[in-house]
Amino acid sequence: MAYSGIALVALAAAQAAAPASSPQTQPAAAAIAPAAPQAVIISSPGESVLRAGTEVPLRILETLNSNNKSLREGARIRMEVAQSVMLGSTVVIPAGSIATAEVTEVRKKGMWGKSGRIEARALNVRVGDRLIRLSGTFDDKGVTGTAGVVTAIALVPIAGFFVTGTSANIPAGSGVKAFLDEDLRIAAAPVAPAAILAPAAATGTAQ
Repeated sequence: MAYSGIALVALAAAQAAAPASSPQTQPAAAAIAPAAPQAVIISSPGESVLRAGTEVPLRILETLNSNNKSLREGARIRMEVAQSVMLGSTVVIPAGSIATAEVTEVRKKGMWGKSGRIEARALNVRVGDRLIRLSGTFDDKGVTGTAGVVTAIALVPIAGFFVTGTSANIPAGSGVKAFLDEDLRIAAAPVAPAAILAPAAATGTAQ
């Protein structure tokens, strides 16, 4: 019986020494939910497409004159890209790329003050092994001789027949505005991973 009394006293002392716990002091178990996957935005759709209507500055490589007998409707005109066409920091159509235009109308200067005229339209530009369609027109018109015809008729009626206007002339090096006639989808070049340089291992033996 003495041992039983001592055990009861020790149990009571242990319970008194233990910190009282209450519902307020016990930490609640946190519910951990799996994190939702987050989308990685690589690029917006507009950044990978060079849209139709984008300006392509061209330069004519040959002189065009309406009185040149070899210049006729359907003749091809040699041109080049005057300035690189960019999409962001990427060159899509490099400067110097060869472009082609087509003569659509030629009118030579003539009697009664008629002036010459040239009309043409851009066709395409070559980049690598691909022909890219272009649009856009350009023209030039000579000066009419109307004032000279009127004066000649006033003096000598038949003299107006011999008065001519001037020829249309587009010199080599002249600038022409053309435009993309199709959307160009651009695939960005993959970025090479940066090299990681590890410290060189010691080759000598410490003494």
